[in-house]
Amino acid sequence: MSLTMNLNPPTWIHGMTVQLQQMTGIGVDSFNVPVSVEEWVNVDDVLVGQPTDAEQVNSMDLYGERAVYVLGIPKGDTHDWSAGTLVQFFGETWRIFGHGIEGIEDLVPGPWNKKVMVASYGTGSD
Repeated sequence: MSLTMNLNPPTWIHGMTVQLQQMTGIGVDSFNVPVSVEEWVNVDDVLVGQPTDAEQVNSMDLYGERAVYVLGIPKGDTHDWSAGTLVQFFGETWRIFGHGIEGIEDLVPGPWNKKVMVASYGTGSD
């Protein structure tokens, strides 16, 4: 009897497309200060979930922020998901805070290996 283990999640679990703010350097000004331009890029298959009770308590204790959502970032994604970066989904704008948690791609089952927490920032029409 052969046992096989399927580590891929069921096909009904999937992420959504979110818009991520990226700052692109375009040079320096007359005072030699870097100048960058803001652009919004679509990132597909981002998992949006509710933080656990422990994550909410820890986020308040460590960062003074209330984690509203936890985002699962797809494997192989190279965008900047650092603290302070803005993300838009559900018609609102959210701000990433804290340090993301990233697992080794080959050792994490499923299509997501990194997670970040977001706090409320404002509406998508800002």
